[in-house]
Amino acid sequence: MHIVAAILGAFGLLLLSSFDPVNNAAAGKLRIYLDADRTGVVESGKAIEWGIRTALSEVQDRLGGHEVELVIRDHRGNTRRSTKHLEEYLEDKHALVVFSGLHSPPLLANLAMINEEQILVLDPWAAAGPITRHPTRENWIFRLSIDDTKAGRVISQHAILRRGHRAPALLLEKTGWGKSNERTMTAALKDLKADAVSTTWFNWGLTEESARIILRDLARSGADVIFFVGNAPEGKTFARAMTTIERNLRRPICSHWGITGGDFPEVIGADLRATEGFSLEFLQTSFSFLDQPDDEKGKEVLARAKLLFPGLIEDAYDIKAPTGFIHAYDLTLLLVAAANKTEFSGDICKDRRRLRLALEDLDKPIHGLIKTYKRPFCASDEDHPDAHEALHIEDLVMAHYGERGEIIVIRD
Repeated sequence: MHIVAAILGAFGLLLLSSFDPVNNAAAGKLRIYLDADRTGVVESGKAIEWGIRTALSEVQDRLGGHEVELVIRDHRGNTRRSTKHLEEYLEDKHALVVFSGLHSPPLLANLAMINEEQILVLDPWAAAGPITRHPTRENWIFRLSIDDTKAGRVISQHAILRRGHRAPALLLEKTGWGKSNERTMTAALKDLKADAVSTTWFNWGLTEESARIILRDLARSGADVIFFVGNAPEGKTFARAMTTIERNLRRPICSHWGITGGDFPEVIGADLRATEGFSLEFLQTSFSFLDQPDDEKGKEVLARAKLLFPGLIEDAYDIKAPTGFIHAYDLTLLLVAAANKTEFSGDICKDRRRLRLALEDLDKPIHGLIKTYKRPFCASDEDHPDAHEALHIEDLVMAHYGERGEIIVIRD
């Protein structure tokens, strides 16, 4: 009954997806902004929202004793729209934190602004390495997600050591995210005494015919595996192209997790994935509602989410981008713990600073879905490049899609 009561208490929060904070008269409430792509990769934005709301429902939608509202903003993958949303946050005297979305470029483009204007950002998905490593002591971005300084190593080790490939080709989107992965993958391959046979860049929105040309060129360059860094729209294009090129030119794909943020498994369904010579494995973090169905914490959280979102979540299969849900849920738990350590003054700028310090001083264990977090963050300096990274390389795994489009973690 306590779960039902908490969720009924959260029902009003479900109606706040697009309210206008300037005209909202709710005095004393704190606000969380979610600035994510809810157009191009809508599943990722929804999953992040669901994870935040589920965690907040456990504390009756309160932070440090104050009611909290969630403000949803859609940047559509556009950095300028994201900048406008950050400016809106700065003007909102009740805005405490911003949750970011799947895309790294909006954060990378606004990195200086975020740290100079002291915008407190919580990142549950975007993976580019520089996001949490701005060269200031007062770092204002905290991440609970994959970090590309480690992602390339996990993908490379899986392909070279587990699958026995020796000649990877890098296929990377032409963004800051893709460029950061080029650096880390190249370094990881060097450590493994392997080299990429080629590096190919692509832009968003490429055609399937262009993808076929690229894939044929990669195979003819001598590649025996493709390391892919891109999101679901381009991932679908390359996957469809792979199923239609000559059988002898098809190569297995080891992908970053960007493909899991949209409707990839619906469009590239089980029949297409069964195409002869088609193989796809991708990066994930180590918790799965489906892979660990007997996990007590997982069962409790999934039951709460089903009650909170009737008709939307009937079982774990309905969470189409589970990464977003899982990370946003755990990151919101850390936010709640930090808020409980914060003495709120009513001065939002002062309260943001106090909350930032509290996030760096979480001294009690916090039991999340992925793991129990023990001091997940600390103060940033040159000797601690991972100071604002809650997850580490041991939390990263590879996975593949199952018959129903579910994500199945590959275990040792």
